[in-house]
Formats: sequence, C-alpha cells, structure tokens
Amino acid sequence: QVSLVESGGGSVQAGGSLRLSCAASGYISYCLAWFRQAPGKEREGVASINTDGKELYGDSVEGRFTISRDNAKETLYLQMNSLKPEDTGMYYCAARFSRCPFPLYRGYFNYWGPGTQVTVSS
Repeated sequence: QVSLVESGGGSVQAGGSLRLSCAASGYISYCLAWFRQAPGKEREGVASINTDGKELYGDSVEGRFTISRDNAKETLYLQMNSLKPEDTGMYYCAARFSRCPFPLYRGYFNYWGPGTQVTVSS
C-alpha cells in the first residue's frame, strides 16, 4: 500500500512562491504527480515525474512550477513560483505503479493524498 500526505499549502499574494511536499510512505511508486482542483472545476493534472526523473508539466504551469522527488526520503515536491490567482485550489499528490501517462488524467492514478489548499490573492 502507498500512503500519501501533502503539506506546504497556504495563502500567498500573486507573484509569490510556495513549496508543496508530499510524504509517500510504502512502496515507491514509479510515477508521482500533482493535481489541483478549483471549486466547481474538474481536477486537472499539474505535473508528473517518473523514478528516472523525467518530468511533464501542464501548459498553464510550464516555466513557473518545478516538480522533483527524493526517492531516499520518499518525498515529492512542487516548487511554485510566479503564482497567479488562477492557481488557487486544492492540490493533491497522486501515485501509480507504471510510467506517467500523457495527458495527465486522474483516472490513471491509484493512490491519492487528502490534499493541501493553495490560495493566491490578487
């Protein structure tokens, strides 16, 4: 079993930065990813990373967000810079036991954390 717990969310002004973490206990999943969901909207993929370090990003965050993982610490990170109000939402960590899919669709992932809230004010 895989247990995922996110942390690092909070409130920040537009243009600011936040760093999210996800503690992934249990078997180290091949693919780890970040999703987000704004009120009234579908959950969308933000970024993903395989154990070999290959990264994929959604168009809306490319160049502003950076995903990384520390396999020894079983931790996934998301560095978010130049935050915009439209980045507001609940951010979820997700895992699956095969390579990251493209596009990043929530239905391909087996394990999810409870989420951490990110709020960006203008």
